[in-house]
Amino acid sequence: MFDVGDGASVFVILIAGFLVVGAALIVEVAYSPPYWVHALLWLPAIVILTLGGLRLVKSTLMVLQYKHQAHEGRLAKK
Repeated sequence: MFDVGDGASVFVILIAGFLVVGAALIVEVAYSPPYWVHALLWLPAIVILTLGGLRLVKSTLMVLQYKHQAHEGRLAKK
C-alpha cells in the first residue's frame, strides 16, 4: 500500500502559489485592473493548478515509492 502523505500537497501549494502570485503581480503592475478582474483571472487558475497539480505530483511520488521499493521506516534493534 502506498502513502505519499502531505508531501504532494505542500509541493503543489508552494508551486501554484508562486505562479499565481507572480502572475497577479505582473498583471497588477502592467494593467492595474479592478479587483473583480483579478478574481475572475486567478480563482479559476488556482483551482486548475491545485487540482491538476495534486493528481500529477501525487502519482509521481507513488511511482517513485514503487520504483525504489520504499518501506515504512523502522528503528534498528540493538
